[in-house]
Amino acid sequence: MNASSTETTNSVSHFILVGFPSSPEMQLLYFGLFSVVYTLTLMGNAAIVCAVRWERRLHTPMYILLGNFSLLEICYVTTTVPNMLANFLSSSKSISFVNCFAQFYFFFSLGCDEGFFLCIMAFDRYLAICRPLHYPRIMTKQLYTGLAIFGWSCGFVLFLTPVVLISQLPYCGPNTINHFMCDPAPLMTLSCSEDTTTQFIYSTFNAVFMIGTFLFVLCSYALVIVAVLRMPSAAGKRKAFSTCASHVAVVILFFGSIMVMYVSPRSGHPVQVQKIVTLFYSVITPLCNPLIYSLRNKEMKTALRKVFRTEIPAHKI
Repeated sequence: MNASSTETTNSVSHFILVGFPSSPEMQLLYFGLFSVVYTLTLMGNAAIVCAVRWERRLHTPMYILLGNFSLLEICYVTTTVPNMLANFLSSSKSISFVNCFAQFYFFFSLGCDEGFFLCIMAFDRYLAICRPLHYPRIMTKQLYTGLAIFGWSCGFVLFLTPVVLISQLPYCGPNTINHFMCDPAPLMTLSCSEDTTTQFIYSTFNAVFMIGTFLFVLCSYALVIVAVLRMPSAAGKRKAFSTCASHVAVVILFFGSIMVMYVSPRSGHPVQVQKIVTLFYSVITPLCNPLIYSLRNKEMKTALRKVFRTEIPAHKI
């Protein structure tokens, strides 16, 4: 921390990420555990990306969107876990001011993109099940390509404003963040001044985005469930419910945890609870998503078996 000048906006040149304080032995144990989780997450999501890329039968809007979603998960988890692993082996646990806000920007932009992709995938399922005769005409290559581009880019555009506003707050010390990543709530707590305007804008942005996307997904799947219940074919009902169950499980995992944390930036959650909830949606959810999608999807299991020449149990779920 540079405490020399009070004229400058920030006298803090770096932050200390406390992470999960414990003995050196426990830090090594954490490093090993999260290294395994990170590796499995990369492998699982990369397997889905490769299967969608190489298996021609999966070149349909649903699977192309799923492949993009899995690639997004790889980028999303990589914004935080490598730095967390490095801190387990580091004694200083410091991160520069610029790198801290870069992590903040990319993590939350990609998280925002994930929410948009869940909306796009819900919209795709709504069209496929509720408007099956019009689906090929509506969900053209141009449309799903445009939706994928929108899903990737929108978060990076929208999250510029919160990141710029919070980075412009004055930071004059202390510089210790009791978290394993540069989370906006503890960052705003470290600011020298109480900027209620920035807090209000950030809270409003989170509330509108999270509630809006969640309600869109909820309404889409509610319409899908109604349409499925009206299907005369039992086999058709089973297939539709199996596909939608995977999507709904991912939606619950993602939105359930982030809405607890970020609708209000200073909601008063205990620090340990904040870390665990953040760990859940930033590390555990990306690990579970490929399992949820592949284990409940016969086409995906067949494609993975064909692409990687491995036997994947095909038990009927």
